[in-house]
Amino acid sequence: MSRELSSQEIAERSLIKTYRKSLWNPFIAAVKRYELVSPGDHIAVCISGGKDSMVLAKLMQELQKHTEQPFDLTFLVMDPGYNPANRALIESNAKRLGIPVTIFESDIFDVTVQVDKNPCYLCARMRRGCLYAKAKELGCNKIALGHHFSDVIETTLLGLFYGAQVQTMPPKLHSKNFPGMELIRPLYCVHEDAIIAWRNYNNLKFLQCACRFTEARDASGDGVGESKRQEMKFLLRELKKTNPNIEKSIFRAIHGVQLDTFPGFKYRGQAHSFLEFYDGAASFDPDA
Repeated sequence: MSRELSSQEIAERSLIKTYRKSLWNPFIAAVKRYELVSPGDHIAVCISGGKDSMVLAKLMQELQKHTEQPFDLTFLVMDPGYNPANRALIESNAKRLGIPVTIFESDIFDVTVQVDKNPCYLCARMRRGCLYAKAKELGCNKIALGHHFSDVIETTLLGLFYGAQVQTMPPKLHSKNFPGMELIRPLYCVHEDAIIAWRNYNNLKFLQCACRFTEARDASGDGVGESKRQEMKFLLRELKKTNPNIEKSIFRAIHGVQLDTFPGFKYRGQAHSFLEFYDGAASFDPDA
């Protein structure tokens, strides 16, 4: 008579069996394609308490178990000012899934709630800085974030529509402020729908964002509020009705940018533009 599997074992088995094609394989593809993990690495897997960072933690655990090139993991949770219920949910999920978390605290929510302009951007920057600093203190050389394929596509559209720039999230990034530290995104090829399916299959409940701004948005009842990212999700959902491959096309496009077809570009902080060869280029108006 076979024994009953624990919640942790069921979750781990489902990653490499039930959702092997949609989760495990694209995860491994990203790790290999972008060379995200090297022997001897000490990686801080940053856990916010949401579904993305939790599935990343489990995938990294499985990779560590099955790889022939050993590396170390630290599962890092920053509490930026969660209410007690949200903090407890993170801790209970980590225990249920067998993730040995290291928790440290900050006052980021107290700072960003006082900001009127771009509080989410400021929060993200401050969080990343705190995570880099703590990871370096713990001897890590990399931090892993849970941004996935869908985040990449949405970020590309956000930059184009609202930031007046063509740019996206890279799969890895060397830190300028923390020498020797690198940011990696191992879920780069994983679709959000697959993560949601895994979460539902295992009857798991995770945090959304849990900051005071998103709590207010969720209370509004429409699930959108002033979130431009949600707007991109809805837009892509509508576009996929007539073009199911639109996200794949955008993803391929950011891997094959043809700079010689652009009138201007920036590289490592230096701007280059064909317009600079013309008088009055600084006041160029594309609508004129």
